[in-house]
Amino acid sequence: MVRRHPGAGGRRGRFRPKGRAVEPKALAEVRAVLGDRPRRRDLLIEHLHLLQDRYRGLAPSHLAALADEMRLSMAEVYETATFYAHFDLLDEGERPAETTVRVCDGLSCELAGALELNSALRAAADASVRVVRAPCMGRCDRAPVAEVGHRHVDRASADAVLATVQGGERSPCVPAYRGLTAYVDDDDGYRVLNACLGGMRPFESVVEALDEAGLKGLGGAGFPTGRKWRIVRGHPGPRLLAVNADEGEPGTFKDRHFLVTDPHRFLEGVLIAAWAVEAETSYIYLRDEYPDVRELLLKEIDLIEARGLTPHTRLELRRGAGAYICGEESSMIESLEGKRGLPRHRPPYVAETGLFGRPTLVQNVETLFWVRDILEKGPSWFANYGGSAGRGLRSYSVSGRVRNPGVKVAPAGITVRELIDGHCGGMAEGHAFRAYLPGGASGGILPASLAELPLDFGELEAHDCFVGSHAVVVLSDQDDMRAVALNLMRFFEDESCGQCTPCRVGTEKAVKLMERERWDEPLLRELAEAMADASICGLGQAAANPLTSVLRHFREDVELGDG
Repeated sequence: MVRRHPGAGGRRGRFRPKGRAVEPKALAEVRAVLGDRPRRRDLLIEHLHLLQDRYRGLAPSHLAALADEMRLSMAEVYETATFYAHFDLLDEGERPAETTVRVCDGLSCELAGALELNSALRAAADASVRVVRAPCMGRCDRAPVAEVGHRHVDRASADAVLATVQGGERSPCVPAYRGLTAYVDDDDGYRVLNACLGGMRPFESVVEALDEAGLKGLGGAGFPTGRKWRIVRGHPGPRLLAVNADEGEPGTFKDRHFLVTDPHRFLEGVLIAAWAVEAETSYIYLRDEYPDVRELLLKEIDLIEARGLTPHTRLELRRGAGAYICGEESSMIESLEGKRGLPRHRPPYVAETGLFGRPTLVQNVETLFWVRDILEKGPSWFANYGGSAGRGLRSYSVSGRVRNPGVKVAPAGITVRELIDGHCGGMAEGHAFRAYLPGGASGGILPASLAELPLDFGELEAHDCFVGSHAVVVLSDQDDMRAVALNLMRFFEDESCGQCTPCRVGTEKAVKLMERERWDEPLLRELAEAMADASICGLGQAAANPLTSVLRHFREDVELGDG
């Protein structure tokens, strides 16, 4: 839009654009940062990251210059920049902090003393250090966790974090992992992919193997993988693949485990899936909380491309920006298009109308990780794990009050009692098992008396809970269930995208009601029902699960009344 300014004597003056004027200096700086990168709309978030990495924040002058350079309105740039938690918008003339320290306040970190860590850092840090709270960082087995720039400090103390600040290192620390040479030479890596590309593995035989194995989507939905591949391939191309590596569910870190230990087993699964649905481009949407994973994937993707293993698809690694909602598939697709991560109304489903309006296969990291082994070892190898309650292997992210937290690969349908005693070395010293979250923040809370329930899809719904992404947080006799539920509801309040009123207003109202000394049970139940029935996506629909679990199983931890 433009505004006409009348000149002297009533004559019309020149056109002048409305809004903030673009400063030549800021425009030159933006162009220098972007270099020869394309100015496509879908790369807006990538370009915002580049600016923030260079200037430690996003100045209004840079946002205006970026909008001009990308031929976007200021509103489009501003609404995207303000949506994501990891973009730090500066006031006009504000100097950014030399160092930003993010302290995880996820449930497992809070149990391990994150609130005290945050307070200690705020008291000890000087004016050059900005200390902020942050949602789950996907390192729950190493709680509490802080991030200095892009470098994580595990099992953090205030002294360790401040030492990292003073040491000046801000880059991610990439762990040792199995690289391309070891994967190919020692484990016949990419042999299954080459068989698919060479015509020795027809599409139908591949999908039948996945069906027979019982492989499901392991990001939380549990939809049969082979059926999804058939559905996507059944829609006219061109088709795309979008890999969801944005495991933001508090308590979940299994995908990170696979990516930092055996990334090529995952990448081979990506390339097989791309071949299966004839995806011309394969996008890997990686959460920004995993900067070390990003570094290693950038390197290894370059290596497999140089080896000629990607003739059928183009790989693009995209960086999230701190938004739990982008774990929902349609929100992730909106983010990949460079927009706010708002869930889409369905139908149409993303398998038919997904990224850029094209049929899109969306898969989780762990699901793709198992593809190569199933095709190589046969579907019965995978299906024979598990019992009557489930088939196949599952990766349980176990944290909280156990002696040995971590990712535990076990048969589907294992119980939490078996996980604690057989895989985690029992409870942490001085703690008695009292309760557990079977599926992260949204999966509800169950008492120890229900510790023999199978942890798999469809087994917990009778108790108003679900296994979701298989994130198990173990709680003890020293934990207050009211405080646990409040921590989780605050998380949902922070992460609500704001698109629909039941979730946006409901989570905020629930937090205020739950902070009161006495809980108004009828009002809280009415609110929980409204959120579950009327929210657009799973965030609002499941946000009240911890609340209703406490009212059902742990009433002794709350004082009930009229508020």
